[in-house]
Amino acid sequence: MPSALSRIVPWYLRVTRANRPFVTAAGARQRIRERTLRPLPYGPPRRLRSDVEITVRQDSVRPVYTLTPCSGRARGNVVYAHGGGWVNEIARQHWQLAAEIAARAKTTVTLPIYPLIPFGTADRVIPAFAELVLANRAEYGEVCLAGDSAGGQISLSTAILLRDEYDVILPRTVLISPALDLSLSNPEIADVQPLDPWLGRAGGLVLGDRWRGPLPITDPRVSPLFADFAGLGPLTVFSGTHDILLPDVRLLVGKARAAGVRVDYHEEAELVHVYPLTPTPEGRKARAVVIDSLRTALTRPNSSEPSAR
Repeated sequence: MPSALSRIVPWYLRVTRANRPFVTAAGARQRIRERTLRPLPYGPPRRLRSDVEITVRQDSVRPVYTLTPCSGRARGNVVYAHGGGWVNEIARQHWQLAAEIAARAKTTVTLPIYPLIPFGTADRVIPAFAELVLANRAEYGEVCLAGDSAGGQISLSTAILLRDEYDVILPRTVLISPALDLSLSNPEIADVQPLDPWLGRAGGLVLGDRWRGPLPITDPRVSPLFADFAGLGPLTVFSGTHDILLPDVRLLVGKARAAGVRVDYHEEAELVHVYPLTPTPEGRKARAVVIDSLRTALTRPNSSEPSAR
């Protein structure tokens, strides 16, 4: 049974019309126009954790932020890809999670402000994330990837690209309600749709089509569910059952485990999309798992060796 706070979240999403860009194709196209003409600010909140230092540098034409714990020796690095349907800028919840990871996992966290649609597309953004991970490996040693929703797609697609083109296996990739098949063709999505107060297939198809750029929708840089998972590093995956991405998440878990990948899967009944980012007891519990999995991956030698679980 979800907590009282978690039961309020669907009501809040509907009242604030957070689902407007996703439930209709027209809503998605309108959101793209709005964000293209009037981009939202992306900088960190003025009041974040006092035990984390934030710096910023310019990488090509986009800013890249680094969050470092103020006390203790930082070990390794986490590259975090924020969600938002590839059209919405980084939000306060993403900053808060990144700062919590840096402080509690005692690691540096890199937050790239990647280009959004219509200017950012998978054929450009995924290789850029891979290059960032490679550069951070040279600077920090072990690097993990993490991301939520659209950022989960970016993270998993990047991990696959690193394996295939650079023979790099990451010690851990954390996926929070990831988008996995942008064709949204899984027939079970229709069963979940009435329960989801946030995402919708009609708008999601428009956003996914713009994000893929010139690539086929089945290219793993766009839809990582179509990849071969053999030899991929360990995954930590979260999903709520009131999320239309759930059917594909279950497929991912099954395919990855069948390929010998170690998967730590957390599915919560009646919870919504990206529930680990919500200010709820379930969200706090999930964030603790995120932090523990990343801390362990960055302190345990040879943790990137895949194995069945």
